[in-house]
Amino acid sequence: MAEMVVEGAVTLNVEGAFYNPRMRLNRDLGVAMVRALGISDYLDALAASGARGLRVAKEAGAAAVALNDVSPRAVALIRENARLNGLVGCEVLSSNANVLLHQRRFEAVDLDPFGSPAPFLAAAARSALDYLFITATDTAPLCGAHLKSGIRKYMAVPVKAEHHREMGARILLGAAARELARVDKGVRPLLTHATDHYVRVYLGIAKGAKSADRALESMGYLEQCRSCGLWRTVSGVGCPSSGKCSFCGGRAEVAGPLWLGPIQDPGVIGRALAAMEGSAARSDRGVRLLQACADEIDLPMYYDHHRLCRRFKATPGTASDLVEELRSLGWSASRTHFSGVGVKTDAPIEVLREVLTAPPPRSGARGGSSSHGP
Repeated sequence: MAEMVVEGAVTLNVEGAFYNPRMRLNRDLGVAMVRALGISDYLDALAASGARGLRVAKEAGAAAVALNDVSPRAVALIRENARLNGLVGCEVLSSNANVLLHQRRFEAVDLDPFGSPAPFLAAAARSALDYLFITATDTAPLCGAHLKSGIRKYMAVPVKAEHHREMGARILLGAAARELARVDKGVRPLLTHATDHYVRVYLGIAKGAKSADRALESMGYLEQCRSCGLWRTVSGVGCPSSGKCSFCGGRAEVAGPLWLGPIQDPGVIGRALAAMEGSAARSDRGVRLLQACADEIDLPMYYDHHRLCRRFKATPGTASDLVEELRSLGWSASRTHFSGVGVKTDAPIEVLREVLTAPPPRSGARGGSSSHGP
């Protein structure tokens, strides 16, 4: 008996095929991004039931949508679901994804594998002409919980830390940037988010060796201290680390190579928000997530507010209070979607300690001092 589900504007038979309802938000945002970017030629390289690719065809207005899966059962189901939704113009392919990606080129390539996208990155970098979208559900290797696995898959050291979710996203971005650079393509992150059990990135591609060289300028390393929580970024493909924290003198660990450049494009995200309004892809959670990504200041990593308070033996306030206090002192600061207690800021850790340990202001007096500004 068929197992039918409705998602967005499509009805799907998912009997016998991999279909994860927890990834609906991921697909909602994917549809909005395809609409926002005006993509007309799109490949769902690992299509399974076809939910992602068929929704793009039905809801995003892409003129040419191809869906591929190596499983004959999945391909039969995709064809059935395409007919069921009146999408007979979709191209349904049955191929090893890497073979297909080496053989053909597409305006946009979408990788949504079960597990790590690492085995498909090289082929996808060759195939994608203008856009590459990637989902990674292997967050333990990406974020440092399974260190050796992360090194093998992404050729980077993902040190486990309080900002592990953002580190995982930047490790993935760095791996994609390196693969694209090998085929003389540069990259510009448009939207990056870590949600539930996965990391998702949307990349714009610029052709040419010079574009690749510019993209590699955003690669680098993160040097961080376990003792005091200080970190600093080191740009470049080589990392001249002293191994010693400049704040407390503790031992500094090095993570990377990873992406240190911008990871959000507020203009594109704004268009995705507009594309969501009134569409079948709209969800309150999706709108909140996109808005949070657009509002983040685009600096690498974030502080865990609770850990800062424990580290400095400070009475905890709220992360939002800390953001406002830093802004009042002239520093850039914001919350982050990566963590409910995360704070992004360009203020040095000395300033954070001063703000968090300062005595409360007298009644009617304004706390802080503008002399701490940059």
